[in-house]
Amino acid sequence: MLLMTAISLGPSPARRDALTDRIRLLVAATITYNVVEAIAAITAGTLASSTALIGFGLDSVIEVSSAAAVAWQFSASEYTVREAREQTTLRIIAVSFFALAAYVTFDAVRALMGTVEAERSVFGIVLASLSLVVMPFLSAAQRRAGRELGSATAVADSKQTLLCTYLSAVLLVGLVLNATLGWSWADPIAALVIAAIALKEGRDAWQGKGCCAPSAAAAAPSADAETDACGCRPGCDCCP
Repeated sequence: MLLMTAISLGPSPARRDALTDRIRLLVAATITYNVVEAIAAITAGTLASSTALIGFGLDSVIEVSSAAAVAWQFSASEYTVREAREQTTLRIIAVSFFALAAYVTFDAVRALMGTVEAERSVFGIVLASLSLVVMPFLSAAQRRAGRELGSATAVADSKQTLLCTYLSAVLLVGLVLNATLGWSWADPIAALVIAAIALKEGRDAWQGKGCCAPSAAAAAPSADAETDACGCRPGCDCCP
């Protein structure tokens, strides 16, 4: 009886297929938007010598690699194959976060040492504002689908997309302060905040934190695993 109840907690095969198609569509939209955003941000950042803008653009590149890894996982038609690819995809996402954090930290420290001073970038302000509108929608939609499907990689990739929202806000503050008050140091400080967030999300992805798959093994309570009101175990992020 307990096993039958646990199995029923997961989505039906038809619902699983629908969620898989939704995630594929959202991943495709994320890749498309981030390719355009990366080109625009890196170009604008190079012209303005803005570490934060370049870091933001590189995050878009990493978001593309992260989404591409999820697309690879969900390109398999068989559910068991997608499950087998889960851990590899999480590792790719984690390494992407770590690479971003390392590069942005290096470039921000270099800027703070006075090697280069960021110029004003009105285009960067517009780009950051646009991302503040687009990214939360994509992240929330993929996160909901990933949680229901029980896919840690879909949830981790949605966090990468959500990170882009945080970065947009941090970037916007730094660019506005530089443009209005001439505080060029605000740009590399914003970049360091971006690096810190990326490091945390990379660690979470590497540890597999994101979502507890609604499988029989995951849903069935055990004697040594405590669950909260919504059935989540410690270290899981599957609750709304």
